[in-house]
Amino acid sequence: MADDDLLIEARRLFDLASEVENENRQDALDDLKFARLGEQWPDEVIQARKLEGRPCLTINRLPAFIRQVVNDARQNKPAIKVHPADDSADPETAEIFNGLIRNIEVTSDADVAFDTALESAVTGGFGYFRINTRYSDEDTFDQDLVIERIANPFSVFGDPYSTAADSSDWDNAFIVETMSKDAFERKYKGSEPVDWSADGYVGLGTPWIDDEQVMVCEWWTREEVKKQIVQLSNGEVVDLKVFEANADQFAELGLEVVGEPREVRGHKVIQRCMTGGEILTTIDWPGKYIPIIPVYGDEVNVEGKRFFRSMVRDAKDPQRMFNYWRTASTELVALAPKTPFIGPKGAFVTDFEKWATANTSSHAYIEYDGGTPPQRQPFAGVPAGALQEALNASDDIKAIVGLHDASLGARSNETSGVAIMARQREGDVSTFHFIDNLSRAIRHAGRVLIDLIPKVYSTDRVIRTLGPEEEPETVRIGQEAGEMQNQRGEIIKIYSLNAGKYDLTVQTGPSFTTRRQEAAAQMQELFRAYPPAAEVIGDLFVKAQDWPMADEIAERLKGLFDQRFGGQQQGAPQQPQQPQQSPVDPAQMAKFQLDQQKLQMDASLEQEKLRIDGFNAETQRMKTVHDIQQPTRLPRMPAQQGF
Repeated sequence: MADDDLLIEARRLFDLASEVENENRQDALDDLKFARLGEQWPDEVIQARKLEGRPCLTINRLPAFIRQVVNDARQNKPAIKVHPADDSADPETAEIFNGLIRNIEVTSDADVAFDTALESAVTGGFGYFRINTRYSDEDTFDQDLVIERIANPFSVFGDPYSTAADSSDWDNAFIVETMSKDAFERKYKGSEPVDWSADGYVGLGTPWIDDEQVMVCEWWTREEVKKQIVQLSNGEVVDLKVFEANADQFAELGLEVVGEPREVRGHKVIQRCMTGGEILTTIDWPGKYIPIIPVYGDEVNVEGKRFFRSMVRDAKDPQRMFNYWRTASTELVALAPKTPFIGPKGAFVTDFEKWATANTSSHAYIEYDGGTPPQRQPFAGVPAGALQEALNASDDIKAIVGLHDASLGARSNETSGVAIMARQREGDVSTFHFIDNLSRAIRHAGRVLIDLIPKVYSTDRVIRTLGPEEEPETVRIGQEAGEMQNQRGEIIKIYSLNAGKYDLTVQTGPSFTTRRQEAAAQMQELFRAYPPAAEVIGDLFVKAQDWPMADEIAERLKGLFDQRFGGQQQGAPQQPQQPQQSPVDPAQMAKFQLDQQKLQMDASLEQEKLRIDGFNAETQRMKTVHDIQQPTRLPRMPAQQGF
C-alpha cells in the first residue's frame, strides 16, 4: 500500500478510535482533575462566592483511598513464572526464562511502569505500559527487552473493536507525542514537521500545539498472515520457506521432511511513525502482539460499548457534599457574632473606645451610662447540623469506595484484632478487582516477553539472569543447545531459547524482601518458644536479616553448626557419631525439664489471660448494648402544689 493510502487509512482508524474512546477519556480527565488536582467546585460557584467574599474549602479525602489500593499492590507484586508447555521444552531453560524476565524487570524499572499504569486505572479508569527494545550498549548490535511506563494514558488510543481484557486481540493502536520542532529535526532529519491532526487528543491534558511544536503519531498494526510448516524426521517443526532456503544444511544433518506441509495462520506486527504528511519510519516488529499493555479499572459493557470506570467515579458527589458542609460549618462559625453587648441607647457613650474593643482587648473596667447595665449575648454554638451532614458525607465516601476506617488505619468501632482484620479484609475484597486487572495485564506482558525473547535474544551471547533472591548469574545462549569449553578448561552449558514451547502463570504476593522479613520475625518467635532451635537454624535467621555483613555472619554460624553436627546441614540434624558422644549431665537434664515446664506454664497463663480478656470484652459489649436499648429517662419534675 502506498504511503498516501496508508496515511488515509491511519487517519480513518484514528478518528474511529477517538470517537469510541471520547466519553471514557472525558470522564477520566474529570476524575483525574477532581481527585488529584482538587478541582471539586464548579467554576460558576467559585466566582459567585468570591464576589460575595465567601470561602470555598476543599478537603480532598480521595487521594488517601487511591493510595490505599496502589500501595497495597506495591507491597504485593505480581510475579511472572514460566513453565514448560511441551516435551521439547526444558525445565532448566524455563528457569533461564524466569531469570531473564526478572533481569528485564529490574534493569528497566518495570515496577515504575506497573505502578503508574495501576494508579491511572484507579484514578481515571485506564492506564498503560509498553514493551520495547533497545541496544545493550553503544558499541554492540545486541538488543535487550525493556518494560517502559506510559506516563500520560491519554496519549494511547487502542483498538476500537477490541473485546479482550488484556489487549491480546488488538489489531491497531496509536501513541501520539508532541515534540519541539528542533527536537523533531534532530531525530527525523529531512522530514517536514507537519502536525498530526489529533482532534480527539487536543484538550485532554495536552499542551497547546503552536508553531513551535509538532505532533508525531506511532501507529501499530497487526495483520493476519498465512504460512506453511513442515515436520522434520527428528520431530522438529520449521517454516517451509526456512527449510527450502537451508535444504543443504538440513540434508547434512540427515533431516528430511515427514508428511505433507500444513498451512497455519499467524500474525505480523508493523510499527510506523508518521506525521500528518508522511511516514517517517517503518519497522517490522518481531513479535505477534502489539506491545502496548492496558491496565483497566472497573469495566462495564452496556449494549456492546465498553465503559472503564475509576474507583472515585461514584464518590465525587459525596466528596462535593463533604466540601460544602465543612465550608458551611466554617462559614457559620466565622460569621457568627462574637458575643456582642446589648444595652439602651446612650449606654455606651462613656468609654466608647473600650466598648468597641471589648471582644478583642482586655480592659480592667468599662463604664456605662444609664441605670440598666449592658448584657453580653451568648455564643450561638457550633453548627451541629452542618457537622453531622459532613460526617454523613464522609461515611458515604467510605461506603461507595469500599474502604472503611479499619482499612485506612484509623480507629473505628472494631475493638478486637479479629474484627479489625475482618474489616480490613472487606476493604481488600471490595477493591481487589483493580489489583487483579493489573495481574491480567502482567500475565499478557509475560506472553509478549515469552514470544519476543527467542527472537530478540537469538544470537550467541552471554546474558545476565536474576534468581528468586535477585542474585545475578551469567549464562550463555545460542541457536543450538550444547556444551563448550572455555579458556580455563571449564565446561559451560549453552541454552537454546528457541526450542520448545513455554507457558506462564502470575503469582501475586509479597516481594521476596517482605517474605524474608516475615520469615525472620517468625523464626524469632520460634526462638522465644523453643530456644534450642537457635542452635539449629541460627545461620538462616541471620541470613534473613538486613544487617551489614549478615551473609558473612551466617557463614560463620553455619561453620560452627558443621563442626558440631558433622556438616549435616540439610534436614533435621542427626546425632553425632557414637565415639563423640558425651555422657548426659543430670543437672543439665533437670534444668532442661524445668525450662520445658516453665514454657508450658507460661503458655497456659497466656491462654487463661486471653480467655479472661475475651470474657471482659463480651461483658462490656453486653453492657453497651443494654445501655443503648434502655429508653432515655427524663428527670422527675417536682409535684405541682395546689392553691
